[in-house]
Amino acid sequence: MRKSRAPEYNGGHMKSAIAILAVLPLLHAADRKQLFNGKDMTGWEHVGPGQFTVENGMLKTAGGMGLLWFKGEKLGDTTIHVVFKTTTEHDNSGVYIRMAEPPPDPWYGVHNGYEVQIDAAGDDWHCTGALYSLSKVTKRTQKPLGEWNTMDIVLKGQETTVMLNGAKINDFFGDQPVPPRKEWFEPVRGPRPDSGYIGLQNHDARSTIFFKEVSVAK
Repeated sequence: MRKSRAPEYNGGHMKSAIAILAVLPLLHAADRKQLFNGKDMTGWEHVGPGQFTVENGMLKTAGGMGLLWFKGEKLGDTTIHVVFKTTTEHDNSGVYIRMAEPPPDPWYGVHNGYEVQIDAAGDDWHCTGALYSLSKVTKRTQKPLGEWNTMDIVLKGQETTVMLNGAKINDFFGDQPVPPRKEWFEPVRGPRPDSGYIGLQNHDARSTIFFKEVSVAK
């Protein structure tokens, strides 16, 4: 998805974020459970227009707006590791988290979970690493077109921390104030569960994004 100011975090929140950062470097490939097997979409299900395909061991978006979600389990208190690359300056996608139920339609993830945005062209509330229209990024660390980006989404209770290419760019708590909702396509405000299903967005026919890894900390 492709608008709004969050407060500064208090000392307790800062200590929690520091603890998370201390753990992240330890999460090497051997410490992660692969959710995408590199061959097919076993364990995943798609809802809505467009599709994901598997091409040369990578998930590839086509058309939309649709949602590919992982059926295996709800995820909470873990680190979701996503490796992706974009092909044009306006490519749009996202990683959905904290969906309480299996999504019946592609908008369920927007209004009933959080979308961690992928969009280099968006403003700070709607760019890669933002929780779409709820929590803006503190810096822009997405790599140039065609280069692989590594995103780590850390879930710890009601805290969501986003790391992009090794830099912390977002830290959101479910009870913190958020900007007012101004557009119908912006997420409905309200609490999300500590754990939930995750998914990937295929946004539109002009966007082509590749994902070569989706994994979680064991």
